Amino acid sequence: MCRNRAPFFAEGATAGAPQALQVADRWHLWHNLSEATERSVAQHRRCLRALVPTVPEPGPEPEAVPVADSSGSPWPRGHRFADRTRARHAAVHALLTAGHSRRSVQRQLGMTYRTVKQFADAATPEELFTGQWQNPPSVLDDYKPYLDDRWSEGCTNAWKPWEEIVPLGYKGSYQRVRAYLHDKRTSPQPVTARPPSPRTVAGWILRRPDTLTETEHHQLKAVRTHCSELDALIGHVRSFATMLTERQGQLLPDWFDAVRQDDLPSLHTLADRDRDAVIAGLTPPWSFWRRRRARQPDQDAQAPDVRPGRLPAVEEASPARRVSSGAVR
Repeated sequence: MCRNRAPFFAEGATAGAPQALQVADRWHLWHNLSEATERSVAQHRRCLRALVPTVPEPGPEPEAVPVADSSGSPWPRGHRFADRTRARHAAVHALLTAGHSRRSVQRQLGMTYRTVKQFADAATPEELFTGQWQNPPSVLDDYKPYLDDRWSEGCTNAWKPWEEIVPLGYKGSYQRVRAYLHDKRTSPQPVTARPPSPRTVAGWILRRPDTLTETEHHQLKAVRTHCSELDALIGHVRSFATMLTERQGQLLPDWFDAVRQDDLPSLHTLADRDRDAVIAGLTPPWSFWRRRRARQPDQDAQAPDVRPGRLPAVEEASPARRVSSGAVR
């Protein structure tokens, strides 16, 4: 009994014909392997970036770089916060050098005692350039590499990556993620080529190597070099194709064991279900697909061609014939 690998087909065949040999159809086996291959490539989509050529980032424009202070300060002259801090630091230390107490400096400059103490304890004004002016840490910092990866993959909607990082431990708000991606969207980005989609790479893997173009062959070789899991996937797919075309079902248990040793969960589900029918499908010469294609010419000859413009013209009946027909009825 030739069937596909759906569970209800297996249950029905076992209940209706328990003595029959159940054979998994080879077309459905290859179709299942194709779907598992595409899922495996999608799980390692980050490795596909090796196929995108790196573009050198443009250097900073000399006109936009401010002239740094000769004292080595991270804040240049002319910055409002830096100039105010330097002026207040100089005034506090000038009064302290003149012999005034910190309380006296507090009254004369109109500062709080804590502010006077901060300026007095700082030997240089550069020691005070901290806090909100120095990009404080954010709860999103640990997840920015993941957001950058998803952005590179084409996921520009903030809601989807926010749902993905919440199970990873993110405790912040959705608005913070949206603001971060909004900055990336509005900032000028170099135009780069996108990596091929998982379906495209899966098509390269499933095709015969001699049918690939030279560019596809080199790209597939780059994927194999960059990702060991995809390299193992290609080896398993080609081994299965050899067993499928040459009907070497006796080698399938060894193929199952080799698949389980690699980090390819999609292939694990293919190997763990309906093993006896799969082995039987790769051993005898019977195939539902081949028999269906063999019957197809006869079916096509018997079935009318219903494509537009191919239907035979309907002969118009004469009025006398219509009247006689009505009389008979």
